[in-house]
Amino acid sequence: MDLEAIQDPGFLKSYSKKQLSQLAEEIRSFLISKLSVTGGHLGPNLGVVELTLMLHKLYDSPKDKLIFDVGHQAYVHKILTGRADRFDTLKQYQGLCGYPKMSESEHDVWEAGHSSTSLSAAMGMAAARDLKSENNHVLPIIGDGALTGGMALEALNHIGHEQTNVTVILNDNEMSIAPNVGALHNVLGRLRSTGGYRRAKEDLEYVIKKIPALGGPLSSTAERMKDSLKYLLSKGMFFEEMGFTYYGPIDGHDFDDLHNNLMYAKRTEGPVLLHVITKKGKGYQPAEEDASGAWHGPGPYAIDSGDMKKKAGPPAYSAVFSDTVAKIAERDERVVAITAAMPGGTKLDKFAKKFPNRMYDVGIAEQHATTMAAGLAAEGMKPVFGVYSTFLQRGYDQLVHDVCRQNLNVVFGIDRSGLVGGDGETHQGVFDINYMRHLPNMKILMPKDENELQHMIYTAYKNDDGPMAVRYPRGNGYGVTMDEDLQAVPVGKWNIEQEGSDVTILTFGTMLPIAKSAAEQLQKTGVSARVVNANSVKPLDEELLVQLGEENRPILTLEEAALQGGFGSAVLEFLHDRGIASMQVKRMGIPDRYIEHGSVDLIYEELGLTATEVANTVKEIVPSKKKRA
Repeated sequence: MDLEAIQDPGFLKSYSKKQLSQLAEEIRSFLISKLSVTGGHLGPNLGVVELTLMLHKLYDSPKDKLIFDVGHQAYVHKILTGRADRFDTLKQYQGLCGYPKMSESEHDVWEAGHSSTSLSAAMGMAAARDLKSENNHVLPIIGDGALTGGMALEALNHIGHEQTNVTVILNDNEMSIAPNVGALHNVLGRLRSTGGYRRAKEDLEYVIKKIPALGGPLSSTAERMKDSLKYLLSKGMFFEEMGFTYYGPIDGHDFDDLHNNLMYAKRTEGPVLLHVITKKGKGYQPAEEDASGAWHGPGPYAIDSGDMKKKAGPPAYSAVFSDTVAKIAERDERVVAITAAMPGGTKLDKFAKKFPNRMYDVGIAEQHATTMAAGLAAEGMKPVFGVYSTFLQRGYDQLVHDVCRQNLNVVFGIDRSGLVGGDGETHQGVFDINYMRHLPNMKILMPKDENELQHMIYTAYKNDDGPMAVRYPRGNGYGVTMDEDLQAVPVGKWNIEQEGSDVTILTFGTMLPIAKSAAEQLQKTGVSARVVNANSVKPLDEELLVQLGEENRPILTLEEAALQGGFGSAVLEFLHDRGIASMQVKRMGIPDRYIEHGSVDLIYEELGLTATEVANTVKEIVPSKKKRA
């Protein structure tokens, strides 16, 4: 079948099992081929081919709401809803989004790049359906890893209490990005091993119905028999106790099993949970063998060998972070590392190998991780929470209430700060300065390179005056020389990278090389620019800012972060509060909108965060120098 000719999933209604099986093979081949060039979430999507085909065969999207939790598993859905012809542009600038996106298709009814949101969204959509007296199905498709998120459990509790007609598809592949952890994971493991529960229960009910209705003791005995069977087979039947009708485990790669159980669900009143067992990476051996590692979301790769097409280069910032934490931990047994289901992404899996008893993977539970770190710090330990910028947003109240309010010495290694490229709007790490800067007691640092990063991690560890966040970008460093000995850096003291007499550019992190390049361009036009590495975003270097105010020369602030409430705003506030507001101050950074996916360099171009645009902006605030251009 020509997948790129598909416009709508309606054709599946008439497909036989044989045709579905052939289509499943074609879709897997298509994904393996296309993603070998573009990269993308291969493993999760190979695992849900049959499930997605059967959902679209038996339900009527978009009338029936298919809500994909996270979106890692929505590629097959995109193919079936008319977007196969765009897969060559997957995750590229102005190309196909790697997650569900409403602007792409009416079949994308919910957008998500963070996990554990689908059940709450489903409850809302089902409630709206009922209030409007409409008739449609609502089906959140959620992974077993996402169930470790507290929000998902809150929604399960509410749906079960309200007895709302929602069919939850639990895609259980024993993985999130990394292998799942926790008691709930163990519950699912027991359920996987008791696959005869539903069939045995139905057989028992059938037998009971055949017995003449003698009433009294026999009736109550029958109910006790059913309850005993439930506990015998499922050791608690977690989901039924939550108010759901449970069907499963179901073979997620068997069309007959999927069809029969989905039809059961259609006929069942109230909330239903279908426990579907799938294999992450199914159909491609390298992805099956390493589903929790690089094959969750690989870059380009060679199909035949499975070799990744990665270029050798300087160490990744995340690796420097992890190595530094491990180096410190060798000297101090109080150091404990925490991750929220991202040991590989944060590179803390390396730490775990060295110090297995001092590494905690809490699952997709950033709220819990943040407060757990606070609890560790309250007892004199030195917790380090390695977390992506965009995921720490999920623990905001815990930052406010449990960490900063109690002024506890928690180290936050904030990975993927700034633009992250292909993962787009839901993953751009551009808000962390804004949501942390106004919190009392919080300090925020960002290094100019990988060597400064290791010293900042050590600084945060040595700090005994409350929480400290060290933010660093996605990707590799610059290949600078790494110092052997770790040293604490002054907090709130900026470094002048190069002197200049006409204007001062205040910047940090990834924007520092751009500022230096702009200064070189300006020098050729007769404009002398001072470039300052403002590596302490909070606290500011107040002494230097007062000096700049006394000089009364223009200032340009430059940041790869949201402008509203960001670093530039902090500089303006300080100058205003000190009555030093007479000089011209211009801010450059991320505007007040969400930034879509694409290569970081192309996004820089779009946003005007390039050396040329920085130079042009400087010329606007140094008017006397324009004629020299």
